[in-house]
Amino acid sequence: MSAGPGPVTGIPVEPTVFGLTEPELAEIGLTWGIGALIVMMLAIIWKIARESQAGRFGTFVLFFVLAFGMVGFIAKGLIARILGIG
Repeated sequence: MSAGPGPVTGIPVEPTVFGLTEPELAEIGLTWGIGALIVMMLAIIWKIARESQAGRFGTFVLFFVLAFGMVGFIAKGLIARILGIG
């Protein structure tokens, strides 16, 4: 979506949603939305471990295996911040 000219000055105005530009809204959605999904997935893993009576080692294995992809996603964000590219 292209920004049109402003009503008085003719300076381009970016379209906003709730006062946020599209990149700001996308960053908030990615950060908090994915974070909420990760917390929900951890709660589901905990429920699976509890209902299957997996014990300590079984619970550890469930969390390690099923949460491994989440660790990669979090590490990608941390590395990007450290390097200043994200």
